[in-house]
Amino acid sequence: MNPNQFTRPTRALGLCSGGLDSILSALVLKDQGIDVTWVSFETPFFDSGSAQKAADQTGISLIRKDITPVYMEMMRAPQMGFGKNMNPCMDCHTLMFSQAARIMEKQGFDFLFSGEVMGQRPKSQTKNALRYVEKNSGAAGYIVRPLSARLLPITRAEQEGLVDRDRLLDISGRSRKIQMALAESFGITDYPAPAGGCLLTDKGFSQRLRDLLYVQKTQDPAQLYLLKSGRHFRLDAGCKLVVGRNQVDNGQLLAHFNPKTHIRLRHAQLTGPEALLFGSIQETHILEAARITAGYTKAKPGADSLVSVFQDNTIRKVCVTTPKTETYKDKII
Repeated sequence: MNPNQFTRPTRALGLCSGGLDSILSALVLKDQGIDVTWVSFETPFFDSGSAQKAADQTGISLIRKDITPVYMEMMRAPQMGFGKNMNPCMDCHTLMFSQAARIMEKQGFDFLFSGEVMGQRPKSQTKNALRYVEKNSGAAGYIVRPLSARLLPITRAEQEGLVDRDRLLDISGRSRKIQMALAESFGITDYPAPAGGCLLTDKGFSQRLRDLLYVQKTQDPAQLYLLKSGRHFRLDAGCKLVVGRNQVDNGQLLAHFNPKTHIRLRHAQLTGPEALLFGSIQETHILEAARITAGYTKAKPGADSLVSVFQDNTIRKVCVTTPKTETYKDKII
């Protein structure tokens, strides 16, 4: 009888963004006969769209998991603080590996992996940063980074023979020439261009998020998801208005409209933006929001505008004087 007859293959769970490095890290392990699965985490700041495309292209199984509540808890006070904007890179990676470690334990995976490359990102992919993530994720020794593994300390997964270190790589730096050549060898020709970073590294987005968390002090999921859509107006510390800029924005606003907690506005007679009012709302806020909404239609400044107000499953109309759009520029976030 073959003594290996009942031996199961090594199973690895990898964090997947959908980018080239994620794809290659999985294929390098798969080339060793390791059974690889991906997990992609979702929040209002990033989704699994690119990861799903990578999974469809490669045939690698993908687990999608929304971690918004625990992610927002981390965002309140990340241990290592934020980067230049609202990007808690090191604590973000730590949290993802921590969540992945729970799945690893529950579903019987042998180790974790990711497509991180030494020196590719100055804050989150240095030796100290990678060591911090290992130490605080609860998966120390079982995080393999196939693209840079030979530049890093040997892991328990390698020591235990779960993965062959000699068949892992020693890539470092920001150049993608090695990865592109490796992709060609694997027959991978369709992959995303290098991204400019997550939304939390964007100055304008971070400013709106900071305003939401520290001025209005809310984690309303709808408002979090709408941070990347529309024009945002701070009416006062407790009340905010979002006005659509185009049809895509209008669709996003409607998708997140909750008639029990939000107020929707739109011009009653002219084509124009959808607008949502959030927070602690008084009648004066509704009238101001109606004026701003009218200002982004083709109504002439100074003319009367009739604006529909959708509130508590009822519809009423208010008449306001149409302002010039620049009137409220000081309230734009």
